[in-house]
Amino acid sequence: MPSKRGLAGACWRVAGQGAIAASLALLLAASPATLAADKKAGSTATYSYFATGNPDAAVTAPAALSAPSFVLMGGGPDVDAAFRWMIVRAGITPKTGGRFVVIRATGTEAYNPYIYYSNDASSTSPSPAELWVGGAALGLSAVETLVIPSVEAANDATVNAIVGRANAVFIAGGDQADYLRYWKGTKLDATLRGLMAKNIPLGGTSAGLAVLGQFDYAALNGSVTSKQALSNPYNKYMTLDPAPLAPSGGFIAPPALANLITDSHLDSRDRMGRLFAFVARLVRPDGSTGCGGGILPAGGGAGTARGIGIDVETALLVQGERGGVTARRVTNPSNQTGTAADTESAVYFVRPLNPPTACADGKPLTMTTVEVQKLADSDTVFNLGEWSGLKPRTFDAVSGELTASPY
Repeated sequence: MPSKRGLAGACWRVAGQGAIAASLALLLAASPATLAADKKAGSTATYSYFATGNPDAAVTAPAALSAPSFVLMGGGPDVDAAFRWMIVRAGITPKTGGRFVVIRATGTEAYNPYIYYSNDASSTSPSPAELWVGGAALGLSAVETLVIPSVEAANDATVNAIVGRANAVFIAGGDQADYLRYWKGTKLDATLRGLMAKNIPLGGTSAGLAVLGQFDYAALNGSVTSKQALSNPYNKYMTLDPAPLAPSGGFIAPPALANLITDSHLDSRDRMGRLFAFVARLVRPDGSTGCGGGILPAGGGAGTARGIGIDVETALLVQGERGGVTARRVTNPSNQTGTAADTESAVYFVRPLNPPTACADGKPLTMTTVEVQKLADSDTVFNLGEWSGLKPRTFDAVSGELTASPY
């Protein structure tokens, strides 16, 4: 299925701090005092802003919600239902209006028309995934995209005003190293944390997913393969955030996703091995076991090291509710026909029941009895707090090789 992000739409662009002063003062008149705070002469902040719909419309959707909502998307074709879920969880209706903000370090405004419009020409098509999200019909006043390619831009007051008034925020794919280099520790980081404190829905795909755990695969030296990660879990490509690992100091680090590291494109790029290695690196040393620099225990109790791997065209909808945090999986209808060309659209919940017995720089990883729970339907509800809801199986990594495939 072709990417929906190559679509054109009714968007306009403003780039650079000097160019946007007059235009955004009008566009974002709803909060002029906030926007005027950083109109400094000689500012070097450069970013791009795009809007579809009416970002100047009055919005009465809730500014704070009672429970958190996160979309963890595995990359590839976007999952329409996940965006609709975010809009509904944000309390947006045709009566309230609402603003959906996409942030990225590179790329274009292609998410704007996809999220805002419905493709009516495809409404009777045998490919329901081509309907797009239809956010305007659900109540969105506008979809806005910010391309934020520097620390200066991430600290810009106007950028943070736009993000700060969002009713839902989505982090696009790209390179998570950019997000960590440009956004971590900035005003944007603080703005996102402030939105999470109000339980504003937050999502991300691919690189955007990679920065949503308490711990992140940083990819600061480029990507790592499963073979490289298993053969040496400390090779130069195995960069994690925060570094060194610590209970605090990560980027965003949603409390609902504590003790977790995530990975995307699990099936199409054969990443199960590296997910095992990511999780192993979180396990603290204890005598002759564990990994140097790790800080979490292994095993089945609370606070243990865990990972979530997500296939392409797959989204995990995470929500807080009475009694804990639960998750369910969604994919596009056209991806559920079972043909050979389709992906399985599974989510894998991984935790080591025993600490690694071999985890050292330059040495292959050995970690046995790794529990994997596989979610491949949209009916089962997984309890993230209890880490339960599916039939678990166990797998081993021995001398840098997986002894069986969890796929």
